Amino acid sequence: MQQTKKLPEAKINEIKSNFSFFDRDDNGEIDLEEFTELLRVLSPGTTKEQAEKGFELIDDNKDGHIDFDEFLVWWESCWWEY
Repeated sequence: MQQTKKLPEAKINEIKSNFSFFDRDDNGEIDLEEFTELLRVLSPGTTKEQAEKGFELIDDNKDGHIDFDEFLVWWESCWWEY
């Protein structure tokens, strides 16, 4: 995934607030457990398998975590598809 447009600072701050809410351990990354919780809030019927697949797609650098840049691209483009 790649960010395609420049967002206004206010919008980035709003997205950062959402990221921080789900970054429960406040380490600057969202792990699979936190991402699964996020998806279940957005879409209560989300299965573990769906969360794992979505996580793999968003974790662009495949380091096992979703950092803010990866999250920003996902949130901006298509989070509702998960």
